[in-house]
Amino acid sequence: MSQRINAFAIGNKAVNALHNMGFQVQNSSLDNSFLELMYFRVSQMNGCAFCLDMHSKELRVKGETEQRIFLVSAWRECSFYTDKEKAGFLWAETLTTLNGKEVNDEIYAKVSHHFSETEMVDLTMAVIAINSYNRINIAFGADVGAYQVPEKAM
Repeated sequence: MSQRINAFAIGNKAVNALHNMGFQVQNSSLDNSFLELMYFRVSQMNGCAFCLDMHSKELRVKGETEQRIFLVSAWRECSFYTDKEKAGFLWAETLTTLNGKEVNDEIYAKVSHHFSETEMVDLTMAVIAINSYNRINIAFGADVGAYQVPEKAM
């Protein structure tokens, strides 16, 4: 799909607020490498090609292995993700697929065993942010493949 609207270039207050939320999450106590993997996983679930392209490039520049990138959709079966990362993926997938359901106590207990209360809030905000970015890109289209990692991130 070609780009219909560049919501990010328009820069209205709501989009700017989303950018600010993403910035706050990036500067939280959460591990940035994990956040990139989680963003990639949620983008897979949502089918956001632009975000998959962007986060795969970010992950590679930051030194993430191809194995961990390629197999993130099968994280439950892989021994090379930490228990904390697995708990984070579980939280992200659960929130992404709520669809009118509650987060059950068993999932909450598994995740809160690995994340502090502050981290749980930050992780939840990160999941909200990537789901929002995915929906904007899917609704309005995006120039898939055009993303370049900024020099400062390298």
